[in-house]
Amino acid sequence: MTIPTTATPPSDKALVPFVSVDHMMQIVHQIGLAQVLRDLTRYIEDDFKRWPSFDKTPRVASHSDVGVIELMPTSDGESYGFKYVNGHPRNTADGLQTVTAFGLLADVATGYPVLLSEMTLLTALRTAATSALAARYLAPKGSTCMAMIGNGAQSEFQILAMQAVLGITHIRLYDTDPESSRKCAENLAQSTLNIRICDTPQDAVQGAQIITTCTADKRNARVLTDNMVGSGVHINAIGGDCPGKTELAADILHRSEIFVEYPEQTRIEGEIQQLTPDHPVTELWQVISGAATGRQNDRHVTLFDSVGFAIEDFSALRYLRDVVAQTGLFLPLDMLADPDDPKDLYGMLKRAAPKP
Repeated sequence: MTIPTTATPPSDKALVPFVSVDHMMQIVHQIGLAQVLRDLTRYIEDDFKRWPSFDKTPRVASHSDVGVIELMPTSDGESYGFKYVNGHPRNTADGLQTVTAFGLLADVATGYPVLLSEMTLLTALRTAATSALAARYLAPKGSTCMAMIGNGAQSEFQILAMQAVLGITHIRLYDTDPESSRKCAENLAQSTLNIRICDTPQDAVQGAQIITTCTADKRNARVLTDNMVGSGVHINAIGGDCPGKTELAADILHRSEIFVEYPEQTRIEGEIQQLTPDHPVTELWQVISGAATGRQNDRHVTLFDSVGFAIEDFSALRYLRDVVAQTGLFLPLDMLADPDDPKDLYGMLKRAAPKP
C-alpha cells in the first residue's frame, strides 16, 4: 500500500535536527571518545558554575516493581531541555538495555524544539563526564588507581572518562557476574590502561584512590562495607536512582564528607536516603563555583552521591547542539506543523488531502 504524501516539502520551520543512535556513534568516532568526554566535562562544569540560573526540580518518576520511568526537565531561561529515561534492571535477561533514553532541547522564546536526540549513549557519556568532574574536585591529587565495582553498560565509559580527565592508569574490576568483568576488560584491551579483574570487592578497592560503584539491582544492597574503605579515598556512588536502592553501608556515609547534585532528589534516591533528612551534605556546584570547600585533607573520605540530575542532561544536549552544527550528522525531522497562515492549521490539513 502506498501512502500519499503532500507535494509541498516541509519548510525549514517544520524541521528539527534529530540525532539517531547511528549519528551519535559517528559523532563520537569523528571527534574521538576521549575528546568528547573532556568536552562534556567542560560543558557540565560551565553549567554547574551558573547553577542558580537554572530551574530545578526532582525528576518526575513513575516507579513499578520492575523499574522506573522518569522525566528530567530544566531550563536556564533561554533554552529548555528534558530527558525521558527508564531504569529496568531485569531487562538484560530479555536482551534489552537496563537504561534507554531520549531528550529534547527547545528555545524558550518560541517554545520550538531545536534538537531531538537519542540519549542512551549520551547519558552514558554525560554520567561518566560528571563522575570525572566530581573526582577532579574531590579525589586525592595525583590519583592513578580506580576500582570499578559493577562492570555493566556504564563501566567502560566511567573508566575512560577517568583516564581522559584525570589521567588514571590502573583499573581494578569487580562484578558479581565474572562475564561482565571479562567483557569490560576485553573492551578496554587496546587502551593503555593496566587492568586487573578481581575476585572480591575487597581485592578491587585495595590500593585504589578512587572507587566507583555502579550496580543495577533495585534493592537495598551493601556493595561496599565499612571495613573495605580506607582513609583518603574518593567514592563515586552512581548506582542509586530510586527509593530503596543503595550500594554503600551506612557506616561509610557517617565518616564521609558527602557531596550531591540536588539534595531534594538525592535524599529520596541516593545513598543518603539511609540517613536522617537533616544530615549535612554539600552541593557539588558550590565546590565547583568556589562557594564551598571540597576535599579538606589527604585522610578524608569524600563521597559523591550521584543520582543524575537534569542540568547534566541539559549540558549534554547543549554540547550536542553545538557539535551537530559542525558535523552535520543529523536527520532533519518533519516534526512541527507550519501552515502558511499560523491561524489556519485546518487549512493546511485540507490542502494536503490526496487528489481524487
